[in-house]
Amino acid sequence: MVRLSVLDQSTIVTGRSPNTSIRESIALAQHCEALGYDRYWCAEHHNSDSQAGTAPEILIAAIAATTKRIRVGSAGVMLPHYSALKVAEQFRVLDAIAPGRIDLGLGRAPGSDGRTAYALNPRAETAADQFPADVRDLLAWLAGKPLAEGHPFRDIRAQPSGPTMPEVWILGSSDYGAQVAAYFGLPFCFAHFITDGRGADQALAVYREGYRPSAWHPVPHAAICVWAMAAETQDEAAYLFRSREMWRLNRDRGVFTALASPEEAAAYSYTEAELARIERMRGRALYGTPDVVGAKLRALGAEHGVEEIAMLTTLHDPEARRRSYTLLAKEFGLVSGDGQATENKEPVARI
Repeated sequence: MVRLSVLDQSTIVTGRSPNTSIRESIALAQHCEALGYDRYWCAEHHNSDSQAGTAPEILIAAIAATTKRIRVGSAGVMLPHYSALKVAEQFRVLDAIAPGRIDLGLGRAPGSDGRTAYALNPRAETAADQFPADVRDLLAWLAGKPLAEGHPFRDIRAQPSGPTMPEVWILGSSDYGAQVAAYFGLPFCFAHFITDGRGADQALAVYREGYRPSAWHPVPHAAICVWAMAAETQDEAAYLFRSREMWRLNRDRGVFTALASPEEAAAYSYTEAELARIERMRGRALYGTPDVVGAKLRALGAEHGVEEIAMLTTLHDPEARRRSYTLLAKEFGLVSGDGQATENKEPVARI
């Protein structure tokens, strides 16, 4: 059975201050833990009017401290912005806060524009080329092992040490991340929601064919992340989806705006070309009643042969978003009809 997890971008919406998105993320994580979801991942974006999640490591700490079972992590930390040692130290601290339930998803993309990437790291133009070497060093520091022979930082340790370590993932929307994950023997999550699935089969095939077993993961472990939303009726789901339609039209033009309400989106005057794009968008999108969305998610899982699916649900109304995750948790048997988790999952120490 496919395991379900959550991706949260701390989406900025019209009519509310961006800082409320962070508090809504913490509340949603607690809600999803009660529903029985496996993981809760926080994204990283910078200089954006669309997403408020600029520092996933801080948000992860707040969520980990206010939850008990759910795995909490990043999707992801954009490693070229940072020192691998500093990321190792941050996530060793997080693992001390919530031993055995911290995930460190790593990405190579800037999560921003080039100018902002430069502001974050003046070596941004060449830092991405060092991604595999930084992953190598980061894994050693997280595991408390010496770096490669002759490495100038070989004797440096990342504290606090402990019996567990974060589970490291590689995230991507192309073959590149798949190759890095396969080389190091790490789990890989394909960003299906970014590409609408284009390239997923090829990337996952590259990952599985090139996989080198590691001490952490003897066999490959693949996941996809999708945008999905459920509502009580198809009409309600279509109404809520209007926000996503408008946002995607803007994104495809390179304009990243706050998420409009369904009412604002309905009042917008679309061109004929935009209406045609929306119709194509609706044909691909994962929204509807829980059984409809559930069937599509199961089909995607089978099509790509993945063990996990993470769901991103961006809605203007936080209650509608919570309701979507509730409906899908019931559809997949994570919770019973009275809304209680069907099993008492304990965190697993992964080292």
